[in-house]
Amino acid sequence: MPASSRSHAPGDADALRAAAFESTAWPFQEARRLLTDRLKGAAPAKGYVLFETGYGPSGLPHIGTFGEVVRTTMVRRAFQCLAPHIPTRLFAFSDDMDGLRKVPDNIPNKDMVAEHLGKPLTRIPDPFGTHESFGHHNNARLRAFLDSFGFDYTFQSATECYTSGAFDEALLSVLRHYDAVKDVVLPTLGAERRATYAPFLPVCPRTGRVLQAPVLETAPDAGTLVYQAEDGTKVETPVTGGACKLQWKADWGTRWHALGVDYEMSGKDLIDSVRLSSRICTILGSTPPVSLTYELFLDDKGQKISKSKGNGLAVEDWLKYANAESLSLFMYQKPKAAKKLYFDVIPRNVDDYLSHLEAFERQDAKGRLSNPVWHIHDGRPPREEAHLSFGILLNLAGVCHAEDSAVLWHYISRYAPGATPETAPILDRLVGHALAYYRDFVLPAKRYRPATAAEARALEDLRAALAEAPPEADAEGLQTLVYEVGKRHGDTVGDLKGWFKALYQILLGQDQGPRMGSFIALYGRAETLVLLDRAIAGEDLSASDGP
Repeated sequence: MPASSRSHAPGDADALRAAAFESTAWPFQEARRLLTDRLKGAAPAKGYVLFETGYGPSGLPHIGTFGEVVRTTMVRRAFQCLAPHIPTRLFAFSDDMDGLRKVPDNIPNKDMVAEHLGKPLTRIPDPFGTHESFGHHNNARLRAFLDSFGFDYTFQSATECYTSGAFDEALLSVLRHYDAVKDVVLPTLGAERRATYAPFLPVCPRTGRVLQAPVLETAPDAGTLVYQAEDGTKVETPVTGGACKLQWKADWGTRWHALGVDYEMSGKDLIDSVRLSSRICTILGSTPPVSLTYELFLDDKGQKISKSKGNGLAVEDWLKYANAESLSLFMYQKPKAAKKLYFDVIPRNVDDYLSHLEAFERQDAKGRLSNPVWHIHDGRPPREEAHLSFGILLNLAGVCHAEDSAVLWHYISRYAPGATPETAPILDRLVGHALAYYRDFVLPAKRYRPATAAEARALEDLRAALAEAPPEADAEGLQTLVYEVGKRHGDTVGDLKGWFKALYQILLGQDQGPRMGSFIALYGRAETLVLLDRAIAGEDLSASDGP
């Protein structure tokens, strides 16, 4: 993520580097593996360390794409802190020479695209009519997606690598090691597939389609192979220049070899592919990259998220309801642990981000390198007091039934006089996100209930105590006041947990809520007294009483 212009100084470089070698944060653990185990502390022969992320451009970029790039970027930044003298690069690689197997559901002109099934994505007309091909269109979407987050990367196209000759030497090496590469993959296939499997997929010069064709002969010295065409004839073709492409596992391992990839992470579903591709990379004479296997995302029912099922959460959904930094925090936390990814996790991640940001200022070098915001902001998190949590903004929106940011700022500016949309831009963005989240998720679930007779008496006691409290009472003092009232009425309203739950249900229409002292300080003493009067009188609190 790009650094803010209003940011913390990076600190003493030597102290940071020393702390980086001791940090237990996972990006530093990964960076140390790369630096010590693979590179032995020195730059590779190509002159830079290469990080890579892959992308299948038959669909649009999604939250998994973001997660892989942001996590890889975090490891790259950690590596740069450990070894600032070694240059690094990040390749975002598009497998745009893959043959399209089925028509996506979310595109126009499906019939036109259906006529070109089997062709590389970069040879299929763009159904959107804006680019040279369907592959070029989706590649442009990928670059725009990554650019919107400020990622530092170099885009790479499989079509360009195959057709320009960049992969030629690697492809000839696969041809020379044809049987060894084939023998790696064959045990993983069924009997029928084994009978026809070949690492190379010829591109038919007549139809332009990528063929699953039997390879009858190989000629390493000539750089060609002979395959059986769809009409049964024998066709000799070079393996170079884009006349052939490689099957998936051979393609991945060969790409590592050709580009000299040093680090690439991938999901748990690709563990076997990583193992086989690593063997192929070794056969070709290269060392496989250091890799991290991350767990997959689950929905709210614990099921694996699937684009086809539509049970996931899109990046644009998250960014509608929260800041991008909170999404980066979600990706940072425990990448090797399966995590539920659904709308309910958003508020917690926003507040966790604000807490980490607030703590950063007080930490020493070691503490800062273990703080997620160091990794989210490339070591330079912005300086801004949070003022309020996202959760309390949601509660404020609920109690005053806010529909626009001006209503919330009416209360915020009184609670924190120095905060304005101009001086507190993070808070201002969160106000907008809170309104959207409140409208779509909190409001539909609100269920106010009337107070029981015993609860009404406790509310009357709370009102009286609040009215008599000194004007200078702060949030902590008000919290203690609410706490003491609850203790006084414990015999009729239950324990303190039950007391606060009752307050949330009666006053806010929900089972959980904020610290009541903080809420009262924000909402206002006079406004809270009016709210209590309405609750005591048995009024419908789902109707707005206005600021």
